Amino acid sequence: MRKLFTFMRNTAAACAVAALAVGGVAASAQAAPLTLKLGHIQSEQDFWHLGALKFKEELETRSKGAITLMVFPNSTIGGDRDLVEGMQMGTVDFGLIAGVLGNFEKTIQLLELPYLFDSQEEFTKVIHGPIGDEIAANVLKSSGVRILNWWDRGPREVTSNKPINGLADIKGLKIRVPEIPAMVSTWRAMGANPTPMAWSEVYTGLEQNVIEAQENPIPFIYGGRIHEVQKYLALTDHKFEYVTIAMSDVRWKSLTDDQRKIVTEAAVAATAYENKLVLDKTSELLEAMKKDGLKVTTPNKAELAAAARTAHADFAKTVDPALYKRILTALGR
Repeated sequence: MRKLFTFMRNTAAACAVAALAVGGVAASAQAAPLTLKLGHIQSEQDFWHLGALKFKEELETRSKGAITLMVFPNSTIGGDRDLVEGMQMGTVDFGLIAGVLGNFEKTIQLLELPYLFDSQEEFTKVIHGPIGDEIAANVLKSSGVRILNWWDRGPREVTSNKPINGLADIKGLKIRVPEIPAMVSTWRAMGANPTPMAWSEVYTGLEQNVIEAQENPIPFIYGGRIHEVQKYLALTDHKFEYVTIAMSDVRWKSLTDDQRKIVTEAAVAATAYENKLVLDKTSELLEAMKKDGLKVTTPNKAELAAAARTAHADFAKTVDPALYKRILTALGR
């Protein structure tokens, strides 16, 4: 009897160990992390990339490793349009996307008008208010891309191989602009010769004199090493800039409520981090480029803005004139 009891006890213990082992395998399978992908077009030195790494850190920390993020800089999984199309299909989970969204939803194009805003404060008031929420909802409906948050990039400035002090210096200037209709029409109204071109081609285009100038926020200019192939930077502040941290709605719908909460909170934390980087470090980057020989001018912005705004109303008619008027009302104009 004692032998039978010992056998039963040992057998029960062995079964319990086996059950634990099987359960452990199942738990391990269930605990396999959800691996997501984020792509962007900038270099590893740019604030976009640092913000993306912060987003990765927040996702992985808040999920206790249940969610991991792979970050692909330098257009390694595609340019802006490729990333948007990837998010539409669900092959890309996140992208840092700016003006190219206007090719998928017209109303966001209004934000691309140079000299629509006079200051960062004006831009922030609109983009983080009801109008920004409405535009994000429009983007989601039209494209299947969910804007999680808006990152600051600072104002766009012009680099060139001649000093720009006023409107006369822009006349006929062959300036690279993104493939964004609002920017093309407005730069044309200022007398320039706007040339749409992919960002990946800009450095070479400037180096080979295919284009004479380009315009971007200072961190973007620094990250792209544009000061190596341009002599001057004009503080035009012609556009207060954003990039969205955007997500595939296909992927969003596949997540649990807890996962969605983690993604949303991680995006908020990454936004605060990236915005502070822009605020704290942009002037340092400008000083670094000046030390490398870049010369800075301060053109007459009122003169430039007056010319730019002659194109706004006509462009707004092709997009959403009522929304354009609401933006002006919100700005007290």
